[in-house]
Amino acid sequence: MIRKLSLLAAGAVLGAGVSTLALEGHITGFGSATAASVDTYRQLNLFGDVFERIRSDYVEVPDEASLVEAAINGMLTSLDPHSNYMNAKNYEDMQIQTKGEFGGLGIEVTMEDGLVKVVTPIDDTPAAKAGILAGDFIVAIDGTDVQGLTLQEAVDKMRGPVNSSITLTVQRKAGDKPFEVKIVRDTIKMQSVKYEVKDDVGYVRISQFTAQTYDGLKAALDKIDATVPSDKLKGYILDLRNDPGGLLDQAIAVSDAFLDHGEIVSTRGRHDADTRRYSAKTGELVADKPLIVLINGGSASASEIVAGALQDHRRATLLGTRSFGKGSVQTIIPLGGNGAIRLTTARYYTPSGNSIQAKGITPDIEVKQELPPELQDKITETRGEAALKGHLKSETEGAEGSGSQAYVPPDPKNDKQLNTALDLLRGLQANAAFPPKGDDPIAN
Repeated sequence: MIRKLSLLAAGAVLGAGVSTLALEGHITGFGSATAASVDTYRQLNLFGDVFERIRSDYVEVPDEASLVEAAINGMLTSLDPHSNYMNAKNYEDMQIQTKGEFGGLGIEVTMEDGLVKVVTPIDDTPAAKAGILAGDFIVAIDGTDVQGLTLQEAVDKMRGPVNSSITLTVQRKAGDKPFEVKIVRDTIKMQSVKYEVKDDVGYVRISQFTAQTYDGLKAALDKIDATVPSDKLKGYILDLRNDPGGLLDQAIAVSDAFLDHGEIVSTRGRHDADTRRYSAKTGELVADKPLIVLINGGSASASEIVAGALQDHRRATLLGTRSFGKGSVQTIIPLGGNGAIRLTTARYYTPSGNSIQAKGITPDIEVKQELPPELQDKITETRGEAALKGHLKSETEGAEGSGSQAYVPPDPKNDKQLNTALDLLRGLQANAAFPPKGDDPIAN
């Protein structure tokens, strides 16, 4: 079983693509489920029989609440890699995390082949500063082997109070000798938007879509505009590489900042009545300036929504490698004081009607990073959504993605994708895909 969780909040759960809009608007539809069949009730009776036998005959007295929680979680995780149960503590952690400030290590993790795999370290967090890289395998936590633990159990072991230390045993690639990394837990203040003026180009990086992302983007663009005169500014770079996603409403707002009209994204569920379409409002924050969006194999969910919308409307040129392919919507359904369930309720579709799910977004200009010699045998491609066991299939034509590069050099001088984007904006390189040609083909 492969399941993706976030360790940003010292193990708090945040699946990419959780939607606040779904929280507010999609929950009411769950009261109209069709009546269970007679066979279903027989199966529920079977569950009750098994539970009672465990409760009465197991060699030790079991924790009955834990048994029920495990059964619920097993039911949900059997559906797809992103549906799961959150107990009250995990639900609280998730709510705190979406606000953008929490305690933890600062890594996005998944479970692969029985080991905890780092999807991406978050910028300027303890894990990133300690040298943890995307693709690293965590094989032991404070000397305890990870093999045999569930992802949640491993995450729980990595939790702890701020300023406490933890030792991770890391294997960079199969066959390599594991090494230890000591990390001091800290409060993670998620500055999801950072900016930099690169002479005549405005560079904005979004590392995750939290509740503050749009406000951070607007502030960054305002500061860039105040620093570089409009007649000197060549354009903008929006860096979404290794951005695992986040809140749907923030992805829509960020897309809207660069669009004047047209559909941004649609979500389509099991029933026609569940279809929702989200469109841009009149007015752009950066009208009439060229835009290049950087993506790679670590760009997922909300970041794919933004990339897909800007690509389909020919507002931006996408550069890098194919994105992760996480195109499903998870609705958070509170269960009173008993936590909540995260349930996959819909798929995302780009404005042109293409499903992101298991395929990802293909860049207009493919540029792969050049790995330094010491990393050439240690870093492999990300496997993407299509490699996750039990993943949802795409409902539109096109082959599923098989893997994509997600490496970003720590030194911008060695960042081929970034430097190619800068050269294109400055006219030092030419490519038929930049700037996008023709009128908006899907304006509405």
